[in-house]
Amino acid sequence: MIKQFLTASLVLASSALFAQTVGKVTDPVEWINPLMGTASKPDLSNGNTYPTIALPWGMNFWTPQTGKMGDGWAYTYDADKIRGFKQTHQPSPWMNDYGQFSVMPVTGKMRFNQDDRASWYSHKSETVKPYYYSVYLADADVTTEITPTERAAQFRFTFPKTNDSYVVIDAFDKGSYIKIIPGERKVIGYSTRYSRGKLENFKNYFVIYFDKPFTSANAWRGKNLAKDTLELQSDHSGAIIGFKTEKGEQVNMKVASSFISFEQADINLTRELSNDSFETTKQKGKAVWNKTLSKISVEGGTIDQVRTFYSSLYRTLFFPHKMYEVDKSNKIVHYSPYTGKTAPGYRFAGTGFWDTFRALYPFLNLVYPSVNKEMQEGLVNDYKEGGWLPEWSSPSYSDCMIGNNSASVVADAYIKGMRGYDINTLWDAVKHGANNEGPEATGRRGVKYYNELGYVPYDVKINENAARTLEYSYDDFAIYQLGKALGKPASEIDIYKKRSMNYKNLFDPSTGLMRGKNQDGKFQSPFNPFKWGDAFTEGNSWHYSWSVFQDIDGLSKLMGGKDKFVQKLDSVFTLPPVFDDSYYGGVIHEIREMQIANMGQYAHGNQPIQHMIYLYNYAGAPWKTQYWVRETMDRMYKATPDGYCGDEDNGQTSAWYVFSALGFYPVTPAVDQYVIGAPLFKKVTLNLENGKTITINAPKNSADNKYVQTLKYNGKPYSKNWLSHSTLLQGATLDFDMSETPNKERGANESDFPYSLSTDTSK
Repeated sequence: MIKQFLTASLVLASSALFAQTVGKVTDPVEWINPLMGTASKPDLSNGNTYPTIALPWGMNFWTPQTGKMGDGWAYTYDADKIRGFKQTHQPSPWMNDYGQFSVMPVTGKMRFNQDDRASWYSHKSETVKPYYYSVYLADADVTTEITPTERAAQFRFTFPKTNDSYVVIDAFDKGSYIKIIPGERKVIGYSTRYSRGKLENFKNYFVIYFDKPFTSANAWRGKNLAKDTLELQSDHSGAIIGFKTEKGEQVNMKVASSFISFEQADINLTRELSNDSFETTKQKGKAVWNKTLSKISVEGGTIDQVRTFYSSLYRTLFFPHKMYEVDKSNKIVHYSPYTGKTAPGYRFAGTGFWDTFRALYPFLNLVYPSVNKEMQEGLVNDYKEGGWLPEWSSPSYSDCMIGNNSASVVADAYIKGMRGYDINTLWDAVKHGANNEGPEATGRRGVKYYNELGYVPYDVKINENAARTLEYSYDDFAIYQLGKALGKPASEIDIYKKRSMNYKNLFDPSTGLMRGKNQDGKFQSPFNPFKWGDAFTEGNSWHYSWSVFQDIDGLSKLMGGKDKFVQKLDSVFTLPPVFDDSYYGGVIHEIREMQIANMGQYAHGNQPIQHMIYLYNYAGAPWKTQYWVRETMDRMYKATPDGYCGDEDNGQTSAWYVFSALGFYPVTPAVDQYVIGAPLFKKVTLNLENGKTITINAPKNSADNKYVQTLKYNGKPYSKNWLSHSTLLQGATLDFDMSETPNKERGANESDFPYSLSTDTSK
């Protein structure tokens, strides 16, 4: 009897476990939680995201706004009130927004001030999908629904029975315009508010149409209604229009915008919304999302893993966002922030290459190359119109972060097969950026020292100098790689190969770490490897010492060879999470996120160290990569409001997860290789744009079976620790045999190690 009971219990337990495994996903957009990462604040980031209601790479996004006007934390999960529904282009709360305005329904008293019109709401009465948002506003007794297109959107307001239903349109402060045209049931306006850099003649023009006549119409400025005018230009302009409604009556609103003109905004609205109903736009939006997401199909993961995967994939599909439009002649045009004029061709904005060169752009090159081709054309226009490639575009040149990583973004695209754009202009652009110091973080700060000494000195009042040196060294490698691919002569490109080894100038043999160096050639002293900032960027020496993407073998030799290199990697996880915050004068959120993660000095919440887990592959211990990749995916990511372990940063942190779930990662962009980790799912299918398929099978995958015993590539045993991008594009089947015990022999031979410049024997 006991035996029968135990057998039955085991069967039930087994069935329950089996039931938790997800089969083929046919509706991937429904697995996404756009609230992932929204439980954030300035001193602790769980993603610093907002629910983005938009289409992939859409020009405009929409989000409910809980924060006050101008607050970068536009939506925070723990807020109780919504102040409006904002059109946004914000790449991160630290960069803040540009081209923004909002709408908000109210009832009863005519209220338009952002505090007065705010309404209590609950997540229990909120539906959040990428293509659709709905929320009940308790104080107004109104349900608001939104469904977007790339440059337009439809709103649907369900009002109660009242003579006093209103919609507030807020064009925000810092200079705005509004005009109400009751006979056309239309409101137009523009916002000029932006947060970063310098923009010439910047306006976000919007047009709004309602399907119900107005019973009242008022313009307002600041806190006061305007008298005797329906049109005004002021520091802070807005409109409030009124309706008489029956209980449950739905008022529909169509809205579109343009960075070019009111006429172009109307063109965008007509082209993208036409005569479509709200439901038609919603279904079209869902179809676009499913088509885009279906490039990757996962099977055999847990419910949480599938949710986290598609929620992360969703975040990789927004930035940089489109800033181009299609004019009345069906020509691609864009507003140029550099000239203030309309120019032909593509343009994208809203991303920082310091973050996204690492995995986001390589991800686009693998899965969505046609999109990155447009982005590369946009970079050509940036250079032609502004004289520099951006390093942070928000939406113009923005003085934020370090490095000259546009070189990597350009080189990786071309080396991964992008063609059909003006690569020669981009070649001129990356050389120009490498040898000059430009405005707003473009080019290279400290370039004169770097080119003469081989490093940016610690004592010449250039902050984060060691980090700059390491990144410039890698960027030089990217330029060298691009030059080789373009067939440029050695006389032109060898200097960049030589500079690719400049990382060695900052290696301190006494500590086995990177260290700032003074102009006289002596290391800066005293040296604390746990000191954040100072010589490094948002990290310490333990984080940045691995930033030698181009020559990990060379770094390994500096650290004493393979065994000592592995020990050094291990130390990152075994050291306590101590820190010195004296450079900042307090604990910045990135420090706190490392401290509370309980992974030693490993700070996955910020970009500099995210690739470090994969470096065991360069020293014959790939099984340790497999362990730490799974550990990080399991512990640091979840499709919940607190689901990231730091700033999500324009798709980069999400791209790390997506790549890692596939089982490989682009440690060295501008090289035709991915470094192998361990897949997360039992099966993944990549449907490439060229019609080929990559199938990744790991049928024994489970929580315990995280180690790769063997790998077969197209049916043949494969021992290398890397995969070729160009070979994968021909179509491939990867069969991983997973186990709960590591295979310490596989990938242990140097002939199996990934690319390093110092072991590159090609000419």
